[in-house]
Amino acid sequence: MSPSAPDRFRTAARAYFAYGIVYLIGGGYLILHGVGVQRSSVITGIEWLSVGVLLVVGIPYLLRRRRRWFEAWVLSRRDFARILTALMAFRAFKVFGVALRPETAVVPAPWGGTLSFRVGAIVFFVVTVTALVFVARAAWGEEPS
Repeated sequence: MSPSAPDRFRTAARAYFAYGIVYLIGGGYLILHGVGVQRSSVITGIEWLSVGVLLVVGIPYLLRRRRRWFEAWVLSRRDFARILTALMAFRAFKVFGVALRPETAVVPAPWGGTLSFRVGAIVFFVVTVTALVFVARAAWGEEPS
């Protein structure tokens, strides 16, 4: 017995929220250590994190349940989940590429020592693919009759 569409979308929203939190923590940690957005950049680290917070809250909000205004003017929730799945698949592909690089940089680990980008990329890849599976399941799951 497969879960109902509302349950699949609620689970997808939770999975995306967890994925977003992991990315926010990881991205914030890298920004604190001077990796990623440069201070002279047009968009600062704080602005990137602010956009990240909006996405971490907004995307699960749109996935969790139907929003008439969104579906009337933008996309159906199913189409939104399908586009999100494609974007997450692209993200997983790019992160996997970082994991395969022969040489990667390191940052100080919070618990002492160093943490290589390769290890971080593997963690992000697993988190991304896990969330992607839940979002894809909602996007392409059976519609109730």
